[in-house]
Amino acid sequence: MKRLLILAALSLTGVAIAQTAPQSLTIKHDEGTATVKKDPKRLVVLDEEALGWIYALGLSDRLVGVGSAVLGPADVTAAGKIKPSSIQGTFLARGTIANATYVGNWITPNLETILSLRPDLIVRATWKGNGNYAALSKIAPTVGYSEQGDGYWKKGLRDLARVFGRQEQAEKVIVQVTNTDRVNARALLAAGVFRKYPKAVVISPFQGGGTYLYTKTRLIDDVRALGFKDGLKSSTATLGVGDVVSDEALLGLGKDTLVIVFPPGGQYNGAADFLASAVGQRLKAQSVVFTQEAGSPWAGPLVSVRNSNELTKQILNTVK
Repeated sequence: MKRLLILAALSLTGVAIAQTAPQSLTIKHDEGTATVKKDPKRLVVLDEEALGWIYALGLSDRLVGVGSAVLGPADVTAAGKIKPSSIQGTFLARGTIANATYVGNWITPNLETILSLRPDLIVRATWKGNGNYAALSKIAPTVGYSEQGDGYWKKGLRDLARVFGRQEQAEKVIVQVTNTDRVNARALLAAGVFRKYPKAVVISPFQGGGTYLYTKTRLIDDVRALGFKDGLKSSTATLGVGDVVSDEALLGLGKDTLVIVFPPGGQYNGAADFLASAVGQRLKAQSVVFTQEAGSPWAGPLVSVRNSNELTKQILNTVK
């Protein structure tokens, strides 16, 4: 009898502990602090950057709303769903968003639509001066991560992993990126790439908007992880990721610097004009043009794996 009473007491204690265990956690992110309930079921992401983190954690089935910088009204059905034909063969097709409603883009999200979806959590990439955080936070806990922030996608991924109880998955993803870079760095070393090009720069020619030198996040971190040293440095940065680089600076590059031309997508792609220019012609022999996957964000674990693999192949082919 005494034993039964002890077992019953232990059972009740266990129930009490379960009932009093925290059901939410506090996330410090680049736009403030948010209290988020654990394992939310209804998720809105406002851009491809955040979407990539959700895909990497295997959580696309939780999506009720998706924002995009590459989609528009023509890509959405009358019911507000994203047309499968509009994302076929693009980054957005890496996960399942068939049940998600289109909610605009990260600059002008449709707040009314987001409210109607009753999300438990809103996730977005952001930058200094970005708006709507207060309005979004009134709808649901909102977390934002900036390319300027320390750790960027790794911090965002790990924070979300804590929220959803997917910490092990997040660390596996991060290790996969590291291992991919290690394998590709060895291949470049074995091929003698670093003897010819110990240094590299990543430049992005915008149509009618100058050429940017990326110094953080946008491909350059992947290039450094492969073993290249910086061919140019910049003392200033726009949005914390790079700044316009002059023709004079590019013409001053030595022949030991690999020039990775990394153009933006769509109407902003100025690669053709750059390569046809006097500067582009001067650097042609030491240049490779590397393009993003269609609809891809600038950075993230899935992006880094692709960048590492595809850029390595391209460099090896060029050096031959």
